[in-house]
Amino acid sequence: MSGSRIVYSTDAGRRCPECGRPAAECRCKRSKPAVAAPLRSPQTRDGSVLVARETQGRGGKGVTVVSGLPLAGTELEALAKQLKQRCGSGGKLREDGVIEIQGEHRDRLVVELGKLGYRVKRAGG
Repeated sequence: MSGSRIVYSTDAGRRCPECGRPAAECRCKRSKPAVAAPLRSPQTRDGSVLVARETQGRGGKGVTVVSGLPLAGTELEALAKQLKQRCGSGGKLREDGVIEIQGEHRDRLVVELGKLGYRVKRAGG
């Protein structure tokens, strides 16, 4: 049994099937390193911001979710803070660029984001 063939490893993520190196360090001429696709939710295909309500995994408590914003980093954090203050509620900014605000605030957020110049769609009933 050969010890050079790695079946599963979590230490370096994806590996090149040809040389066995991490995908970012691959130097094979036959295979290109795997490039991660940018995160883009399916709701943003038309360029609009989606405002929805979620209760899944929260014991029936609802949160308002804002996704598809074309911002990143500190701009997104500042917008999340502004929206939470407008709603008078808590919330958080998830790692995938989605803003969660506690409670049912879809109508208020659609108006606020519209004032800021975003094309907004309200999702849910």
